[in-house]
Amino acid sequence: MIQDQVDSSTLLILLINKESKMKKSDIELFYQALSDQEPNPKGELDWVNVYTLLVAVVLSAQATDVSVNKATKKLFNKVQTPEAMLKLGETGLKNHIKSIGLFNIKAQNVIKLSHLLINEHAGKVPKDRAALERLPGVGRKTASVVMNIAFGAPTIAVDTHIFRVSNRTGLAIGKTVLAVEKKLEKITPKHWKLHAHHWLILLGRYVCKARKPECYRCVVSEICTFKGKTIDAVATQ
Repeated sequence: MIQDQVDSSTLLILLINKESKMKKSDIELFYQALSDQEPNPKGELDWVNVYTLLVAVVLSAQATDVSVNKATKKLFNKVQTPEAMLKLGETGLKNHIKSIGLFNIKAQNVIKLSHLLINEHAGKVPKDRAALERLPGVGRKTASVVMNIAFGAPTIAVDTHIFRVSNRTGLAIGKTVLAVEKKLEKITPKHWKLHAHHWLILLGRYVCKARKPECYRCVVSEICTFKGKTIDAVATQ
């Protein structure tokens, strides 16, 4: 999970992109281009129901989706409910997820949240943000992801990719995750909000990369305000 402060790489982006906020008229074009490229973007975590989605997102903090999917493949064949998770137990869960960073604390949180879901929510994942954030291991970003993917809420979950892309492109410039989230919520047109965070994550993960953005193949390169654009493939090597 990204810290609620600017890191060194994004600080450089902020300095380069100072006062290069994207024009309001270009924001619609920005999202339209991303939509044209991928009309129905999906999250890359594997899950079988809302409970397993919640578990997967909790496990994904400071870990890649690929590593989480690898660890949960066998886990989710066995465990799909809080009751089944408690039956598996903390030690059994650790055996499944030990390849993931911070697996000890994550296993503890998953067991604790499973208890709370059973005791306070009849074993169901709540739709309410406040209730979600009361679950162990669930912060604002995790709650936003679950609300969006599972319940169709127009939330924008700001991870490290969205934080970087928002600042670099000039879409939503901010020094903290919360500042960027609030700006995105404000400036993103209502009809784009449902898929906005998926588009931005995919853009940051595969094109607008941290060290060397591949601007030469980016569908929003002409709209983006970044002043350090790479114009060809050779420049990224």
